[in-house]
Parts: sequence; structure tokens; C-alpha cells
Amino acid sequence: MYSQQVMDHFGDPRNCGELEDADGMGCAGEPGRGNYMIIWVKLDGDQIERLSFKTYGCPPAIAAGSAITEMATGKCVDAALAITREELIEALGGLPLGRDHCAALAIEALGKAVEVAVGH
Repeated sequence: MYSQQVMDHFGDPRNCGELEDADGMGCAGEPGRGNYMIIWVKLDGDQIERLSFKTYGCPPAIAAGSAITEMATGKCVDAALAITREELIEALGGLPLGRDHCAALAIEALGKAVEVAVGH
């Protein structure tokens, strides 16, 4: 059973789609081998101005991508990178047994996107 928060983000994902003017893009997972996520980031100095995502995955993966974009937008880079898998799972009202990897996927993709953006 999925939490109300997971169902909300799955049914109405926020910040979904490619961010055309992104400063960085990060991918996690392997295309064609389970869940896969791409996150784009736009910075304003050391602040995350905008984030967007696309994912190929289950409802918790879609919800995790949506939630991480909301959690990290407006934060400084260091604060966004400090978001943990546990905090994301808590923001989603929990994930079913065996689905924690969905939160880890979102955290990894965010980290890679920020790493690329900061390297600009």
C-alpha cells in the first residue's frame, strides 16, 4: 500500500520533464534494467533555482523524483546535497518494503546533476 504522499506525487508529479536551460544533468540507474532517473538542475549562484526530472520506474520512483525536486528547490547546493534517503522517504510518508531504492535513485541523480552544474 502506498502512502497518501506517494499517491499525490505519483498522480500529479511536480517538475516533470526536461529542463531546457539546465546547468547540469544527472542520471541514476540503468536504462532497460529497472528504475532509471534523470534530474536537471538550474543554479543561481550556489542556490538551486529550478529542478526537473524524468524517470522510468514504478510509482514510488516517480514520487521520489517529484518530491526531491520540491525538497531541494531554493536550497543552497550544500543543503540540497545533504538531503538523505531517510528524509526523502519520510517526506513521502514511507515507502513499501523493498522500495527504498527509489529514494536512493533520486538522491543519486540529484547529486550527479549538482556535481555537473557546479563544475561549470
